Amino acid sequence: MTSIEVSEETEGPGPGGYAAARLLLLQGKERPGPPRRAALARLTDDWLAGLFAAAAPPRGTALVAVGGYGRAELSPRSDLDLLLLHDGTADKAAVAALADRIWYPVWDLGLALDHSVRTPAEARATAADDLKAHLGLLDARPLAGDAGLVAALRTTVLADWRNQAPRRLPELDALCRERAERAGELQYLLEPDLKEARGGLRDAQVLRAVAASWLADAPREGLDTARRRLLDARDALHLATGRATDRLALQEQDAVAAELGLLDADTLLREVYEAARTISYATDVTWREVNRVLKARSARPARLRGLLSRNGGAKPPVERTPLAEGVVEMDGEAVLALSARPERDPVLPLRAAAAAAQSALPISPHAVRRLAVAAKPLPAPWPAEAREELVTLLGAGEATVPVWEALEAEGLITLLLPDWERVRCRPQRNPVHTWTVDRHLVETAVRASSLTRRVGRPDLLLVAALLHDIGKGWPGDHSVVGETIARDLAARIGFDRTDTAVIATVVRHHLLLVETATRRDLDDPATVQSVATAVGTLGTLELLHALTEADALATGPAAWSSWRASLVADLVKRVAGVLAGAPLPDPEAAAPSAEQERLAIEALRTGEPVLALRTEPVAAEPEEPEPVGVELLIALPEQPGVLPAVAGVLALHRLTVRAADLRAVALPSGLGSGSVLVLDWRVAAEYGSLPEAARLRADLVRALDGSLDIPARLAEREAAYPRRRGLAAPPPRVTVAAADSRLATVIEVRAQDAPGLLHRIGRALEGAAVRVRSAHVSTLGANAVDTLYVTRPDGSLLPDEEAIDLARALEEALR
Repeated sequence: MTSIEVSEETEGPGPGGYAAARLLLLQGKERPGPPRRAALARLTDDWLAGLFAAAAPPRGTALVAVGGYGRAELSPRSDLDLLLLHDGTADKAAVAALADRIWYPVWDLGLALDHSVRTPAEARATAADDLKAHLGLLDARPLAGDAGLVAALRTTVLADWRNQAPRRLPELDALCRERAERAGELQYLLEPDLKEARGGLRDAQVLRAVAASWLADAPREGLDTARRRLLDARDALHLATGRATDRLALQEQDAVAAELGLLDADTLLREVYEAARTISYATDVTWREVNRVLKARSARPARLRGLLSRNGGAKPPVERTPLAEGVVEMDGEAVLALSARPERDPVLPLRAAAAAAQSALPISPHAVRRLAVAAKPLPAPWPAEAREELVTLLGAGEATVPVWEALEAEGLITLLLPDWERVRCRPQRNPVHTWTVDRHLVETAVRASSLTRRVGRPDLLLVAALLHDIGKGWPGDHSVVGETIARDLAARIGFDRTDTAVIATVVRHHLLLVETATRRDLDDPATVQSVATAVGTLGTLELLHALTEADALATGPAAWSSWRASLVADLVKRVAGVLAGAPLPDPEAAAPSAEQERLAIEALRTGEPVLALRTEPVAAEPEEPEPVGVELLIALPEQPGVLPAVAGVLALHRLTVRAADLRAVALPSGLGSGSVLVLDWRVAAEYGSLPEAARLRADLVRALDGSLDIPARLAEREAAYPRRRGLAAPPPRVTVAAADSRLATVIEVRAQDAPGLLHRIGRALEGAAVRVRSAHVSTLGANAVDTLYVTRPDGSLLPDEEAIDLARALEEALR
């Protein structure tokens, strides 16, 4: 069907005029945000009204905008949600022809259209069966035709919604939870869906629907601003991409930030996160109130009759259970007592929060608002009670999180800890991180609360957990900057000079244990001594050990494992020995184990590689042993090319290398003569079961004699499974680490993790006339840090210039 041009002076712009006017409006920079959305809605209204009028509509028909278009919130690529309403008296063919004369011009312009043709009765029936349709009709707005017909439908639909609220709101709540499970939390996603993720535009619409039920209402403070920010971001996303997308992909964020006039993509994400947090908090409060009201309604008749009979017909008293001074429980929430005077009690916000968290209760939003209005900064240093209440709040475990969020929603956290503003809603672009910086700090305190029995000073552990990444809001190394900020905050909170120094030290070195354990040779005395020197005391060491675990667990599933836990525990045990005065063992004097010696003798006798696989269960708790990998021992006559050959074979068999130790074994006289190389590897299967030792040995023999082309096989596999498109990985970086080792020169390789990376490193080192003493592999997400302990062939350390040249050559070879 051919679209029909309509004079702009009469019934509105025709398709050509509308398209030109629409393009002009969207390209204009002078009216972004709500004015542009409203102008686009008006322009579209006029065009559609003109199409309706030009089609000579029968009596008893109307064109209705529903959903987002009904709210006049048209983004550049929004769907047009339209309902052609008729009273059922007109001929069906005439109504169908009217629909065609409206829908086809919309399609001709390439606009997305969600359309329906219904009578009021049919619309009500559809709404009764389809919750999403009912929500869309709540925002129905007449565009043209019989306005009385639309008004009657609106009134009926709204009445149905209110009458059916006790049944439909739980259904809507379940729908929202399912959507949140599918789309995630907008305020923590690096590529959030602005509409579907929890805290997004869909939830803002749901809050309007709940308010329309008259059953509960959302906190209004900041809600309109949050919703407008997300709409503005979606507008900019549509304009930047030219597509109808709601997902804020990484590659689009700079362009969207520029479209909005923001400094950079991080500023954009922070604004989006702040908006999402406001909507999420309002959502939590609203659904809690809905559930409370529905529960009270269902229990009210019988309970009320019983109470009235016992009280002689008088209204029953409100039940209040004391929780702390000035704080009581009422209706399942922590609220302020009638006698509470927030303006005279500066510790009340922390006391109320601690009491709520310890009782696993939400804190009433009305109570938090009242506290925020009356609150003043605590004196510096804080009184002892305030410090104790903060520690109590942090020690409540999972219940801390919703209470903390309630305080933060009203600005109380920033009032108590001014430096918190720098990390609030700050994104972390490393995909290993699950949370924003501020939420990660709270989650770390939650994790630390379960480890307080392991340390002598739980209060220092909890506060250090809360502050360990506080430096991420400033330029520079966040551990170094954080030490200064943590020192100031600890003194403000009221810790004495000694405790303040401990907190500052723990914050400064909160990455020391895990980085050292996974990237350095623990048999090297210099490694253990450097950690002991940095830590200083056994008390600080146990705090660091607990914080290391809590920090990793709060980062994400890729940041902690039984393997990492075992390495950190091994390092802590060695450092504790040094701090207690025990001498460091000499690794050069260590004799080979009986198994290593047996394999070496066999390799010397046969002249070929000999392998042994052994699973070693290691666990944090002795009662629950958990296998953390496999020890692979290899002995073979010393020859060139061993490291790349073994690493390549392991990569072909999909084994992840975690550590490798290479040593030349001198056999006791009488057992044989000659040099035997013994390699002690720690490996884990990427998936599936471990390969048989015989298969590994056969492939290793072929790799060493050149009949197995490992680079070609790895290239074939990579070609068969191409990587997903995305941002290009940064180039590898190779540096000489300042490890103060007397045993070897330490080379650190940072690169994109990929199968065969250690094989490529070994090949690059083959022509460098160096000997690899040990290798330590650490992987977080897509990033690998491989640390190599290398020496000259005679076992001496590389001179500085030679080490730097080696690092440069290795970096170039890996590009």
